Amino acid sequence: MTDTTDTPAADAAEKQPKSVRVVLLALMIAMMLAMLDNMIIGTAMPTIVGELGGLEHLSWVVTAYTLATAASTPLWGKLGDMYGRKGMFLSSIVLFLIGSALSGMAQNMSELIGFRAVQGLGAGGLMVGVMAIIGDLIPPRERGKYQGMMAGVMALAMIGGPLVGGTITDNWGWRWAFYINLPLGAVALVAVSAVLHLPKKRSEARIDYLGAGLLTVGITAIVLVTTWGGTEYAWSSARIMELIGIGVAALVGFVFWQTRAAEPVVPLHIFRSRNFTLMAVIGFITGFVMFGATLFLPLYQQSVQGASATNSGLLLLPMLGAMLVTSMVAGRVTTNTGKYKVFPIAGSALMIVGLYLLSTMDTGTSRLTSGVFMAVVGLGMGCLMQITMLVAQNSVEMKDMGVASSSSTLFRTLGSSFGVAIMGALFNHRVQDVMTERAGSLGSQVTEQSAQLDAKSLEKLPVLVREAYQHAVSAGTHSAFLLGAVVAVVAFVAAVFVKEVPLKGAGPKEDGRPDAPSAQPPVVEAV
Repeated sequence: MTDTTDTPAADAAEKQPKSVRVVLLALMIAMMLAMLDNMIIGTAMPTIVGELGGLEHLSWVVTAYTLATAASTPLWGKLGDMYGRKGMFLSSIVLFLIGSALSGMAQNMSELIGFRAVQGLGAGGLMVGVMAIIGDLIPPRERGKYQGMMAGVMALAMIGGPLVGGTITDNWGWRWAFYINLPLGAVALVAVSAVLHLPKKRSEARIDYLGAGLLTVGITAIVLVTTWGGTEYAWSSARIMELIGIGVAALVGFVFWQTRAAEPVVPLHIFRSRNFTLMAVIGFITGFVMFGATLFLPLYQQSVQGASATNSGLLLLPMLGAMLVTSMVAGRVTTNTGKYKVFPIAGSALMIVGLYLLSTMDTGTSRLTSGVFMAVVGLGMGCLMQITMLVAQNSVEMKDMGVASSSSTLFRTLGSSFGVAIMGALFNHRVQDVMTERAGSLGSQVTEQSAQLDAKSLEKLPVLVREAYQHAVSAGTHSAFLLGAVVAVVAFVAAVFVKEVPLKGAGPKEDGRPDAPSAQPPVVEAV
């Protein structure tokens, strides 16, 4: 790979300090597009099914998006490293907007599923592009200050998504849940095109199509196993076993081929860095815990504590607010001191404690108490969310910034997929058992189709069965969060072994502008 200019990305950033904020705003909009989409669509899905039909294919509307995002994430990162990040990022925005427009125009469920896959392909490049461009523009020592912005976007998407989705669907129709992306995406597109200036790159190396194909097959099989296992098919069914076999074979073949490919999709040498590998593990577990928590906490508060489903996003405010504040504090401390090891250790410890506290909730737990427990989990996740990306990027050379960002994002995405699947399977199994114990055959029949009942279904149940269901949900969340606490122990152990390599880039100058990162390659410590 050869650059057409010797000027590093940091010099470009140094020449445009006034425009960096505009670029960052555009990047945050793009990041919000990727995160907000599923939150909005989830609220609109009942209306979509009512108009388009195809209830039996409902899960594929989400699965197609998730699959495409996960499979394309490493490819976007590698293409950005090879051909320039700006062009790839703009391409991902355009692809996402095309998918959004087509999804809004879908006339049946099959079309919607296909167009959601197109949208997911673009979304894979949005997240990676944001992280990698920030890695190019801002030295690691200064990058911590922007963690609060990214955590704020995540919190806003999770809290506002269901509310925005409900409002749009009720007033404008479900198609505007997709069309709303177009003006926001256009703003990001124009701002990035006009203001972002990064060195252009060209590469004479060919794309590793075999590696990309094997990785795509492997990731697809994994996501399908975690999506279908225990729901569409039994975990021991032939279909799930086949997918596991295909996934393992494809990933083993991928690793083997990456050691021989001239321009590998995921250069395995980045895993020689102890910190990078540990951050991948911590990122996986953070995704595992975070998405499991955002799934089961609203369910518990609606079913057991009687909260309104309309405000489901607001129910997570204690956790997301704590995450936002902690992330901002962690970013500021990291920028001022250059120290960061304390945050993965403290974050994983708080996550263990918070998840254990959540596992103790029962039918008598007050909203105040559960809010405090959620805040503890939020404090832990706030210490981990962006620090994992920061340390991962600091552990590789600049030429590998894209694949480092995409690999970290991929591990978090896979963690969320595993978390929802495994915690969901445990929850469903526990709910079925308790319903059978407390309400006999009637209880078993009530939850035969789904262990998650909506408010209308609950109101129609006899008092005895409703109370049994509340106890069953409490037992299910106990098991799910207890599992999360056990898994979080692995993150704590990984955090203990993190080596505090100095962050590149000095502190702020007197005029408030950051120094450019050192031209020397970063320290990449051996495992």
